[in-house]
Amino acid sequence: MTKYKEFYKKLISEHQEEFSEFKKIHDLFAENRMKYQDDYNRQGSDIVDLINLYEKRLCSKMEGSKNSVYSANIAEKYREEIKKDYPLIDLVGVRLSFAK
Repeated sequence: MTKYKEFYKKLISEHQEEFSEFKKIHDLFAENRMKYQDDYNRQGSDIVDLINLYEKRLCSKMEGSKNSVYSANIAEKYREEIKKDYPLIDLVGVRLSFAK
């Protein structure tokens, strides 16, 4: 298994309760963005903090070395892995003014 997938699985397993609750609001937000955006943003900010923490752990040893480009690629793959389960994760913190 690749390193970024290992980190994602570790993130989910160590914070299972938080991600379980977030999955519920994520799915509700996908159905009705205007109605659930406040709850989504509130819960999502903690989830994004966790995601960023694990991404930093994943890439920290590569940043200052000759592997900095590789680090950016790993970070992108890590984010893509998260988006498979949470495709709207990039909308955390975004204030919507119309329904889609």
